[in-house]
Amino acid sequence: MALENQELRKAGLKVTLPRVKIYQILERAGEGDHFSAEDIYKQLMEQGEDVGLATVYRVLTQFEAAGLVSRHHFEGGHSVFELSRDDHHDHMVCMKTGRVREFNDPRLDALLEEISEKMGFTITERTLYLYGISKDIADK
Repeated sequence: MALENQELRKAGLKVTLPRVKIYQILERAGEGDHFSAEDIYKQLMEQGEDVGLATVYRVLTQFEAAGLVSRHHFEGGHSVFELSRDDHHDHMVCMKTGRVREFNDPRLDALLEEISEKMGFTITERTLYLYGISKDIADK
């Protein structure tokens, strides 16, 4: 049985072709890749899959509710998805292209921990989004 079938069943979801295909796209994503529902829909169309955009949104919402994916909401209503992972990472968002890049810096983690200790606060979860212009865009 394929890994994606096991993951869907473990999450309590029935194995359907759209769910499998969408999970496969997310699973094949490179490190740090995030996809909007429209990105996934375009990939399905390129693969010749007959899955509508409404179905993609519905499946992603189901995946999010089941804990299979994380949804990141950005300014302007832009949302992207990635498979849920145990490691912590933060995000940089290019305001021109909408491209999202992940980063992780132990110095930042240590600084935030130090600040929270000084303030008598325990961090249980955090999300950091930095907005700006990617260097490759700014140089053009």
